[in-house]
Amino acid sequence: MVTKNKFTKADQEKKIEALHRDFQQWKSHLYLMQDELTFIDHLLNSYVFEPNTPNLFERLQDYLHRLKKAKMNREEVCMLIAQTEKDLGGMIQCTDNACDQTFYFKHEKTKAEAVNCLENFKNLKSEIFQYAGGILKGRKPNK
Repeated sequence: MVTKNKFTKADQEKKIEALHRDFQQWKSHLYLMQDELTFIDHLLNSYVFEPNTPNLFERLQDYLHRLKKAKMNREEVCMLIAQTEKDLGGMIQCTDNACDQTFYFKHEKTKAEAVNCLENFKNLKSEIFQYAGGILKGRKPNK
């Protein structure tokens, strides 16, 4: 006779707490990403670049387009996190591994989306900063 492991409410609360911490960490990174997106958008739309830089307009337009895609992806991931976190409350009613696995699967899927979003943005940010750093006007303060 095979018996299934039964989980107590306290067991489930500990699991939910651990998963909730992950959600909080991802949301924190995504909120910081929003601030960085705003900064980079302002940077790219400013007039601090040398006008005689080859392909400046095309590069800036490409970066702005990719930045817009990053913003949309961030919003999608934030909505996914919110929905998955909301569904997490149902885990308290799980009493066996099969039920738990559904929540862990959703959690891992959400984690993959969040990590992918943050990693893609990190790469874009690095590319933009490397490009921008090389062509920003060298302004000296007037004395």
